[in-house]
Amino acid sequence: MGLLSNRVTRESLTPGDHIYSWRTAYIYAHHGIYVGDDTVIHFTRRGQEVGTGTALDLLLTSSAPARARESCPTCTTAEEEHGVIFSCLNCFLAGGILYRFEYAVSPALFLAKARGGTCTLAVSDEDDIVVHRAKYLLQNGFGCYNVFKNNCEDFAIYCKTELLVAEQGRIGQSGQAVSIIGGPLAAVLSSPLRMLTTNVYGMAVTAFGVYCASRYATDIGMRGDVVKIPVEELTRRLATGLLQVVESQMPMNLVPQSPQLVS
Repeated sequence: MGLLSNRVTRESLTPGDHIYSWRTAYIYAHHGIYVGDDTVIHFTRRGQEVGTGTALDLLLTSSAPARARESCPTCTTAEEEHGVIFSCLNCFLAGGILYRFEYAVSPALFLAKARGGTCTLAVSDEDDIVVHRAKYLLQNGFGCYNVFKNNCEDFAIYCKTELLVAEQGRIGQSGQAVSIIGGPLAAVLSSPLRMLTTNVYGMAVTAFGVYCASRYATDIGMRGDVVKIPVEELTRRLATGLLQVVESQMPMNLVPQSPQLVS
């Protein structure tokens, strides 16, 4: 792994690694926790890798890998899919390239990797603890999938760090979601600064700077609204309704509404 790529080989994987693979045209990446023996535990939306329940799915599912006609004996079958699922590494990658998510990176490296969803400033826990959390959530679930608030990357980051965002009304917990929202947001936020320069390149640099600052401030390792919740306590709260991630309903104009986090 390095500045330009987090690409790794299968042989270098160890149980507890947070891995991901980009889908068609790099529209999004799918994340999971490697648990050994070429198997992965990952979070989905009712068996789909990603989705919102709106017209936006036409774009997202078009970039998703096609499902195999014959079921894999290793992977969770369609009847058993309930969010957190168990897959072989081949099915998880779906022909894509294998990457490993980086933890405890320096601020300079974090900002150098302009695309979100590849690294974090947060520190990972021990590998055996990470695997325990992933397997526990496989049996007990991780709540309601939400592409902007509670997605596959959020699942993998929680398994690695035990960190969750506790404050309501925040969109884009994961780095990948921040990248999707952060680009247009940076352009909006930097518009008042256009008076500082009339040069197109200067405006582009300003927008990029605002985008990087937003990524840095919203990283799970920097936010002040994160809490550590043990996995047993998390699933207990989800089961009893003390903690809920309510799936947002986005209108056809595709403007994301904030999901409600109730605790």
